[in-house]
Amino acid sequence: MRRILATSTLLSSLILPAAAFASTPVDDATAPTPIRVSSGVTQPVLVHSAYLDIPEGYSIDAIPADAQVGLSVTIDEKGQPQNIEVTRSFSPLWDARVIEAVRQFKFKPATVDSQPVPVDMNLTINIAR
Repeated sequence: MRRILATSTLLSSLILPAAAFASTPVDDATAPTPIRVSSGVTQPVLVHSAYLDIPEGYSIDAIPADAQVGLSVTIDEKGQPQNIEVTRSFSPLWDARVIEAVRQFKFKPATVDSQPVPVDMNLTINIAR
């Protein structure tokens, strides 16, 4: 019985420093992370947009007046949309067309201290007839 106790005491003294070492926080400062627009950050400005083409054989009357597609997008330091994801869908057909149009958008990039930086944004694209 004493051997088991001695062994468990010895092992626990070896495990505690290992656990403390494993829980040391890792510095993620080197990973480039887009920032959110807030005070001190100028937001991106849209300088060029694109139009959506209506698919052949698709009736314009089939588009509701309030049709919208919500997107999450990162505007990189060059003003190009990246990582485009649909957050609110209208229909798979229109979602794909909206993503293709947004890929053609050009922005004046966001800045911090006059330096261009990537930022995450939410966009709502209205599909108007």
